[in-house]
Amino acid sequence: MHPSRNYHNTKPAAARWLILLLFICIQGSRSFAQDCPPNIDFEKGDFSNWTCYVGQVVGAGGLNIITLSPVSGPMPDQHTIYSRNSGEVDYFGGFPVVCPNGSGYAVKLGNTTGGAQAEGLSYEFTIPSDRNTYSLIYNYAVVFQDPSHLEFQQPRLELEVTNVTDNELITCSSFTFFPNGSPLPGFFQSPNYGGDTTPVWCKDWTAVSISLNGKAGKTIRLMFKTADCTFRRHFGYAYIDVNSECSSEFTGATYCPDDREVVLTAPYGYQNYIWHDNAFTTILGSGQTLHLAPPPPPGTIIAVELLPYEGYGCRDTLYAHLIDTLKLKAKAGEDKVFCNGSPPFIGDYTRSNVVYNWTPATGLSNPTISSPRASPTVTTEYILHINSIGGGCNSEDTVIVTPIIVDTAMQFIGKRNYCITSGDSAVLQVTHPPDSVQWYRNNAPISGAHGLRYRVSQSGQYKAQLFDKRGCNEFTRTEDITIEVPRPGVRYPLEYSVINIPIELRARDFGEEYTWQPALNLSDANILNPIFNSLLEAEITYRIRITTAAGCVTIDTQSVKTVKEVKIYVPTGFTPNNDGRNDYFYPILIGIRQLHYFRVYNRWGQLVYDMPPGHRGWDGMLKGIQQNPDVYIWMVEGLGADKKVHFQKGTVMLIR
Repeated sequence: MHPSRNYHNTKPAAARWLILLLFICIQGSRSFAQDCPPNIDFEKGDFSNWTCYVGQVVGAGGLNIITLSPVSGPMPDQHTIYSRNSGEVDYFGGFPVVCPNGSGYAVKLGNTTGGAQAEGLSYEFTIPSDRNTYSLIYNYAVVFQDPSHLEFQQPRLELEVTNVTDNELITCSSFTFFPNGSPLPGFFQSPNYGGDTTPVWCKDWTAVSISLNGKAGKTIRLMFKTADCTFRRHFGYAYIDVNSECSSEFTGATYCPDDREVVLTAPYGYQNYIWHDNAFTTILGSGQTLHLAPPPPPGTIIAVELLPYEGYGCRDTLYAHLIDTLKLKAKAGEDKVFCNGSPPFIGDYTRSNVVYNWTPATGLSNPTISSPRASPTVTTEYILHINSIGGGCNSEDTVIVTPIIVDTAMQFIGKRNYCITSGDSAVLQVTHPPDSVQWYRNNAPISGAHGLRYRVSQSGQYKAQLFDKRGCNEFTRTEDITIEVPRPGVRYPLEYSVINIPIELRARDFGEEYTWQPALNLSDANILNPIFNSLLEAEITYRIRITTAAGCVTIDTQSVKTVKEVKIYVPTGFTPNNDGRNDYFYPILIGIRQLHYFRVYNRWGQLVYDMPPGHRGWDGMLKGIQQNPDVYIWMVEGLGADKKVHFQKGTVMLIR
């Protein structure tokens, strides 16, 4: 992975195909939250104070060009917010989609559909005028897959940090993530290839700093962009979990009066750390963590230099003013119920440099974290013990978790598919009575339907939500029920046949059983489309009984007239004067199964009428204008019952 300090990467090179997921978390101490912009950490559970963007990405002339436009709010499947309570993990990397620093929410920027989509989020804030020491730290995790793309064609995440006041891009904090080798440690191969044979490489949460020192009073804009590959196949997306520390202090600066040692922890993810005393005359240590035992006197100032991997952040120095005023209070949370195999979270947000220990450990997903999931088999009181990493500030709290099983068994009585006229019914009944019930049709609650038994009166998908007064609720299975209403019968158009020439009759196709009555001259009176053949001139009317799968019955009618030969009769004149007699000019078809066309022309060869399907005939008008009395030429063509094409032409007198 290479950073780029420009808006477009111009270095053409052989690259590997990427599926890119970046998880960004700007983290810090909540003790400085009052100095940080509102909802920069998404802790309101929404996108307030953020601007959302959507757009496209293209590769042109060796450049990756992302074009974004602001939208009024989050777009479905492109800007998605997640809660810590979901417990979800990334499919490829297996790490949580919410940054594991105690934050309550994360935002997913982008999706897995490809299509050269691009997405963005931006946040603007002004640094207080008295704060020349001001830093942000963001954490990221990445997932790579290897295609054979050039660098500028690959999916990516771009971070831009802009000093809006001076219209200046802060270059050491603005760069692009995409795969092509990386100096960063910590990559591992994903066991999930997503249906592909190409290996997927992942990197868990890691930190990068944004130094804003010396910019008091300046307006700053953070801009995160994600984009698919320019070939429209491969995707890139990010989870953003912002939890801000607008300071240059770090974890451990405040310690407990009874600590046996002070453990200072600098932000993780840097290549090197160098710890100094305040005068920078003595190097106290290296590495992310510094242990001082016994604790130094309160008021001691410690400094640490942060040396990032090349191109992945700004070199920075953080200071800690050590004071022994830290107090810790264990928070086991409110008592919970464990409903039908869905273990709840207990505890509270994670605090850095705090040791957590739950007892008993039985039924806990992890007894050494701040907020495990609890799934006891019996009602259990869990005790949370916490202390600082230095051994002091001991505190305890308890929470009771009660397992509850809501029996969702439901009995079905009657038929799932029946005709409304049959006298059948469909009844749903909860097998084991809960404290209360709400019935649903098509996922919407049915007003007033709270009984243990529900009689279905219309088609739909039905289920019940069962409530236990101790706080659990569960849904039953869903039943699909169809209550059919009989269709009204119809009369089909008259069919013509020619003596001793078979034709196919066609009923409406919506039933399970068909009966033609009488069965005279039919190949089979119990099928959808029987073959009719008559040796005599006659007219027969059939009643067609159509029975559906639900048992509904419809009676249709079909008349068939048998003639010696196919004929087309066309009048020699008509009088379109709206007197109700002979106002329309049309052919009379005997034995014609399909009319191809019926057209009328004036003496100059102009088409004045072309009969559309189902039309009554020509009314003597052309484009709304009455045509003059005259002789007109007609042509007609159709397919006869004898399976031959019949054509005739002649003249007609229009009389007014």
